[in-house]
Amino acid sequence: MAESKNKDVRPDAEAPAERTWVPTAEAKKKATTFRWIAAALWLVAIVGEAVGIFWLLKQRVVTGADGTLVRNPESGLVEAQGATTTFPQWAFISLLVLLVVIAALSTTGSILWKKANHLDPAKKSDTVRFFVQNQLGAIIAIIAFVPLIIMVFLNKDMSKGQKTTAGIVGIVLALLATYIGVDFKPASVEQYTADQSTVIQLLGKDQVTWVAGGSVYHVCDQVSDIQTGSEIQTGTTAEAVAAHKERLTLK
Repeated sequence: MAESKNKDVRPDAEAPAERTWVPTAEAKKKATTFRWIAAALWLVAIVGEAVGIFWLLKQRVVTGADGTLVRNPESGLVEAQGATTTFPQWAFISLLVLLVVIAALSTTGSILWKKANHLDPAKKSDTVRFFVQNQLGAIIAIIAFVPLIIMVFLNKDMSKGQKTTAGIVGIVLALLATYIGVDFKPASVEQYTADQSTVIQLLGKDQVTWVAGGSVYHVCDQVSDIQTGSEIQTGTTAEAVAAHKERLTLK
């Protein structure tokens, strides 16, 4: 019996699926370190806020007491009758210093956190995580300032001038820290994957070139920016991102 000449015909090979961008081990390690440091700074900032609310704002100086003790119906504390309570100047100055310290801790943490997100970004398709991870610095700034500012305005021992000064300083620093905490151009796995695919389509391999300065990498090592730069380096798109070159340029 003649052998069947029918053979299994395999369909034409499909184009390979787009390879998802993955950070280098070095970039991932650096991002983790940045995130731990940022978290520690934010924790100290929030602890500072708690100290301000539960200790510093409760400081008071009692004057004009006649010696008779009565219980304050609002606070439940025993106070001298006829006494006047004021917020001490040392506590007021300490409050202003505390606000500046909280702002410094919050903004430094936000800068490190954003650097980490650009080294090891989230997926844009994971909407909630993508938003929270990229805007966490702004969220922490709000948490670290708003309750303290509210308690400043609710404090009954502070003078009008003290409240106004502390309130304005707190609001300005809160807005500044929140602005710095916002990532207006967050990186994403999808963005890096698209750049990587573009490089492969143009060159047939994942290989780009960059120099020490700037924040971009190139597909061609003959462009003026590369030729006039120093320390010319070549590697994959992931290695370029690890070197803080976050964007592909076709220049």
